[in-house]
Order: sequence, then structure tokens, then C-alpha cells
Amino acid sequence: MVTTPEGEGRGEPAGGIRIVLADDHARVRAQVREALEADGCQVCGEGATAQEAIDLAVEHSPDVVLLDIHMPGSGISAAAEITRRLPQTAVVMLTRSADDEDLFDSLRAGASGYLLKGEDPRGLPDALRGVLDGEAAMSRQLVTRIMKEFRAPTRRAFVRKSVAAGRLSAREWEVMELLGQGLTTDDVAKRLFLAPTTVRVHVSTVLRKLRVKDRESAFTLLRQDPADAGQESPEP
Repeated sequence: MVTTPEGEGRGEPAGGIRIVLADDHARVRAQVREALEADGCQVCGEGATAQEAIDLAVEHSPDVVLLDIHMPGSGISAAAEITRRLPQTAVVMLTRSADDEDLFDSLRAGASGYLLKGEDPRGLPDALRGVLDGEAAMSRQLVTRIMKEFRAPTRRAFVRKSVAAGRLSAREWEVMELLGQGLTTDDVAKRLFLAPTTVRVHVSTVLRKLRVKDRESAFTLLRQDPADAGQESPEP
């Protein structure tokens, strides 16, 4: 990527950031385009559907693609396809949806940012420059929500130093701990930014390692206090 001379931008391409903008509301596109171009960015293509966003991205190979989520064809699907075909292009979602599921699905699809439309569009150029510098662009209220989610105290479901726990990898332990707290497979997947199928694979591996047939049997072993290890004594 060609960059500006030192001091003229934080990794910003010469001539300004090249952007493809996709949203099915023409008025929104016009407002966003105005804010971007007023700051020296180049909007090299506009679309109203997921397919148009993909086609424009492939045609122009922009630095960033800005995608609405709930446009025809799904912005999240477009994000996954664009990041697959153009790994050097950053994808940022620009949406009205503050829904956790949309947020986590977008990140799993490869998005480098998630911004809400209600915020001042004049802040977009700096947010996109940050993305090109390797930062994540995230609306402040969403960052706060995520931090609260991950910092919230949780009850420990299992004894971390149990004999059974010693057989598990850190990720396997994490999956089982969350399941043991009552979360569903989908809940665990969202919390750990995994696909539900990956969570199920981890569970299957745990059952095999612990030589048990079901989750409840695994939970029983993982809850066992180390002082009772002599009663458990699973074979290595």
C-alpha cells in the first residue's frame, strides 16, 4: 500500500482513504459520503445491496468497505465474502443495530469495526484511519457493554485444580466452565467468538479425554474437589 509522507497521516493511503459505501438508504449514503469527502477520503463506489457491495469491492479493491447490516442480501454475508476475497481490504459495519448478535456475527465475519449511525459522521474518517493502523473501530457504548460482559463476576462452576481439569486445554476448560454456568452452546460461541460447531467439537474432545459419555458426567468430574481425587483417579 502506498502511504503518505511521514507526518501526513497515520498510514493513510496517498490521495486519501479509498472507500466503497453500501447502504440501501440513499439519504444515509449521501450524508456519509459528504462527511468522508470533506475529510479527503475517496468514495470510489456506492451500492444498495450486499451483492453490489461485493461487486464494487472486487472491482475497486478499496482500503475500506463500509457496510450496513440490514440491507438486501445481508451486510454480514457481504462482510464474510469481502474479507475472504480481499483480505487486504478492511470491512467496517455502519448500522443502526446495537444488537449483540449482529455485533458478534459481524466480528466473526471478519469486520474490523462496528459503528452506529446515530453518531456524528464527521468522526468516521478518523475511525477508518485507526482501522488502517490496525485498531478496531467500535462505538463507545458497545465497548462499554462488551467490557461489562467480560468483567462481570461469574460464579465458578468447577474446581480448576481438579484431576479432571488437568486433562483439558485452556480453551476446553473455558468452554466447559461456561456451559457449567448454564450457558447454551450458542451463548458460549458468542462469548468466545467461536462457531457453535467449534464449541461442540471442544465438548466432544473433553468427553473423550475424561472418558465419559455425556456432559453431566464431565461436569461431575470437573466439580470434584482435589481432596477427593483419590476417589476419582481417572487413568492417564
